[in-house]
Amino acid sequence: MAMSGGIDSTVAAMLLIDQGYELEGVTFRSWDNISKACMDKETGCCNVDAIFEAKAIADQFGFPHQILDIRKHFESTVIANFVSEYLAGRTPNPCVVCNSDIKWGEIIKKADELNCEFIATGHYAQVIEENGRYFIKKGKDTTKDQSYFLWSLTQENLKRTLFPLGELLKTEVREIAFNKGYEKLSKKRESQEICFIPDNDYRRFLRERVPDFETRFGPGEFVDTAGKVVGKHKGYPNYTIGQRKGLEIALGQPMYVTQIIPRTNTVVLGTRDELHSKLFYVEKFNLMRFQDINTEVEVLAKIRYRSPGGMARMTLEGKLLRVEYYNPIDSITPGQSAVFYQDDCLVGGGVIERVG
Repeated sequence: MAMSGGIDSTVAAMLLIDQGYELEGVTFRSWDNISKACMDKETGCCNVDAIFEAKAIADQFGFPHQILDIRKHFESTVIANFVSEYLAGRTPNPCVVCNSDIKWGEIIKKADELNCEFIATGHYAQVIEENGRYFIKKGKDTTKDQSYFLWSLTQENLKRTLFPLGELLKTEVREIAFNKGYEKLSKKRESQEICFIPDNDYRRFLRERVPDFETRFGPGEFVDTAGKVVGKHKGYPNYTIGQRKGLEIALGQPMYVTQIIPRTNTVVLGTRDELHSKLFYVEKFNLMRFQDINTEVEVLAKIRYRSPGGMARMTLEGKLLRVEYYNPIDSITPGQSAVFYQDDCLVGGGVIERVG
């Protein structure tokens, strides 16, 4: 049982015990400079206080608990990918990398050592088996559904995964915690920040992590979509596709970042209409519901966690997935995850390689 000390993993553990499972609790120590905001995110990358809370909960319910120190692995995978993607002019999704490389990778290793058949987390999602394939289905609580971040899990991962909260609403989870005597935990607020950037300032994080950041990635040119220079920017890693605020430039109408060109340290600005596009390509994809794709498949494609997504046609083109929306959508961003659904079931997902 992956435990963060937060409400979701705690209630998940309660439910599994009620169902007769024998538990072994595991909490990750993956990052030192982390705030208590992490504790409510069910990330498993908890600070010392959260680790002790997880252990205390395991002790209260009478099952063993271990701390896995994976700081070096976290640094070489999640953090390294996060930094390198921004320096490549892309916008990464660290939670996806963490899920596949850290959470499931490390937990399954530990589960094998302990002879545990299953692993469990407090994610709001469901695992479905159909025709010998395992895939993710959205959690019942659509406001908390976390399937978007789970597209990279393998068939072996899914075969051994339990999501006890998948068929519950968050309000029901809070009620369970309250009724079990965990009133304080049931009322704990949640955070939306990246766990290793509690102040949500990725630019500061890059400046602190990358030697000579401001020298190596200094001022460059803003250009419009016709290539005309319209101003100066502070260095391309400081910008993301779709950004409007913080450009510090006045052009007589609202302008958005539509493209980032690292090679020339150029940031392209355009109107809201110029931010819209229909076609993009996906790399590093993982299929869940189907073993392969031989024909055109109609899917609901999501390119951001909080986006409702849109209907699209998906085909295999060489080593990439070609995805074309029926209607234009804004801010398709290289580096972000594209996740594909049919009937609330996850067909698969991957990383946006390029637009158009």
